[in-house]
Amino acid sequence: MTVLIRAAEAFCIIAAALHFSSVIVVMRRVRRVGKPMHRVEAGVSIIRPVCGVENFSEATLASAFRLAYPRYEILFCAADEADPVVPLVARLIEAHPNITARLLIGNDRVSSNPKLNNVVKGWHAASHAWIVMADSNVLMPPDYLQRLFEKWRADTGLVSSPPIGCSPHNIWAELECGFLNSYQARWQCFAASVGLGFAQGKTMLFRKDLLEAAGGIRALASELAEDAASSKVIAARGLRVRVVDRPFMQPLGHRSAAEVWQRQIRWARLRRDTFMLYFIPELVAGSVAPLAACAIVAAANNWPFAIILPAFVATWYVAEGLLIAAAGWHLSWRSPLVWLLRDVLIPLLWIASWVGKDFEWRGNPMTIADQRHAA
Repeated sequence: MTVLIRAAEAFCIIAAALHFSSVIVVMRRVRRVGKPMHRVEAGVSIIRPVCGVENFSEATLASAFRLAYPRYEILFCAADEADPVVPLVARLIEAHPNITARLLIGNDRVSSNPKLNNVVKGWHAASHAWIVMADSNVLMPPDYLQRLFEKWRADTGLVSSPPIGCSPHNIWAELECGFLNSYQARWQCFAASVGLGFAQGKTMLFRKDLLEAAGGIRALASELAEDAASSKVIAARGLRVRVVDRPFMQPLGHRSAAEVWQRQIRWARLRRDTFMLYFIPELVAGSVAPLAACAIVAAANNWPFAIILPAFVATWYVAEGLLIAAAGWHLSWRSPLVWLLRDVLIPLLWIASWVGKDFEWRGNPMTIADQRHAA
């Protein structure tokens, strides 16, 4: 019993230290304003795969035409000319004749990843040495490209950004904000701060020649997720993946409980498949496991549960709230409730990720499988 209590004490202390350290480190990152480390006149090709019309599609796609950057082009990639988003893209291109933009249609079957198959033609059509792959639901601020270049260094092979959920229109969208913002984005930014940066497919900045030297765009077919493949390809070249200090927004609108669960289980299964050693500790991420450990310690020392446990929970989530407030991310009276629900779901998601291999991405049924033999 003594060993269990000592283990609970150690785990509680370590978990709390990591939680509060990550909050402090990321709070400093999001409040920091840096200077571009690369010439702003470098031409950039922005590849945006599109598939279907989503909440805020017009706003997010139109944001690419309003960048305060001197020289860039936009390459919209659609797999099917009958896709309902095609007329919207065509209208936006026509409405902004001062911006170089094209709509490319076709599907290059290079992997089991529909998104990668869609962007291959954009990669080959890019006319600039710097390439950004950005999902259609990323809301680009005017200084979008400057904030990416701000993180480029001599040892960099890729700059990425996690999505930050904004504009939630119901409680399930707020739950998704809870997963995206102060959980996933916080840990990705913290990992980058301690030298363990990894890519997130929402936004990725490449120098084209670096990826071409590693096998080109087809090298990203080595994993089911192109961001996981990008992280491994860049690491194999002895280079680092860096993460922007102030991640970019993704407006959410309405979400259903099923949509949030399915999206999180998809990402969990991909993380389990591609970075298993980093995924395993996710079982005890969030507040539930540290709270249980705190309860064990409190019981062993006859501390008053009615004071200790509420104080632990309050301190845990106040720190998270301070980060959200400092970053200017979505915060409402319901936020602490959805953070608690998120933390209850984290171990359930972890368990569910091991139960199956199937998931759906934009109507495409997919299965976690070994990609090493993919084309």
